[in-house]
Amino acid sequence: MAELNGVPVTPDELKALALVNYGHFTSMRMEDQHIRGFSHHLERLVRDCRVLFSQELDRQQVRDYVRQATAGRDGAFVVRVTIYDPDLELGHPGAQAEPKILVTTRPSGAWPMAPMRVQSVPYVRELPEQKHVGLFGALWHRRNAQLDGFDDCVFTDPELYVSEGATWNIGFYDGQQVIWPNAEVLPGVTMRLLHQVHDATSLRPVNLSDLPRMEAAFATNTAIGVRAITAINDVEFPDAHPILATLRKEYEEIPAEAV
Repeated sequence: MAELNGVPVTPDELKALALVNYGHFTSMRMEDQHIRGFSHHLERLVRDCRVLFSQELDRQQVRDYVRQATAGRDGAFVVRVTIYDPDLELGHPGAQAEPKILVTTRPSGAWPMAPMRVQSVPYVRELPEQKHVGLFGALWHRRNAQLDGFDDCVFTDPELYVSEGATWNIGFYDGQQVIWPNAEVLPGVTMRLLHQVHDATSLRPVNLSDLPRMEAAFATNTAIGVRAITAINDVEFPDAHPILATLRKEYEEIPAEAV
């Protein structure tokens, strides 16, 4: 399913997204017409639209298009809302933009997802605080990590301070607190919600040299929930630490919002 401003999208309307690749998006797990953290996703879209297009996005319009595109559909699946201008030209990105709202859906995986092993790589995404469609660098490093035998990659700065995964946030547990890296990262909705509900939480720098002192590591985003990380490079972590079950329970107990 793919609808642009409420009607089926045409191949011509998708050309700019495929060839110019300028826009932003958010992905959300919908379960029986409810989305956990839906208001946060709407806020993200509005904020990023200001940054990328200097335009005010209508929250209610986004809600209406999501509601229309998913009407009558039960169970769990992933909804993605992409904001882009079908008429944007590669040579004139500074032209007055008229961004439109693309709503697509895809199947969601079962929770909890299998643990993963990740490889660190020095890399900082362009505009890291925006969830933009420029994923080439992230996918390049994910591909290389998989070719090296890992499942995914996690980014660091040049001084080896951990920031985020290719498409997810990363957290750690030191035996007392959940730690989110204090770095330039996308403020993920799942991370924000867990930060709100889990009392023993801190935001501080995490260097690769700190990893042997951590008891657990995990990845979060709306599609995977809380996913165990069992290795970062050659540092190993358990796949069933009690903190993982606690975070999953706390997250799943957050009331989901009706669309």
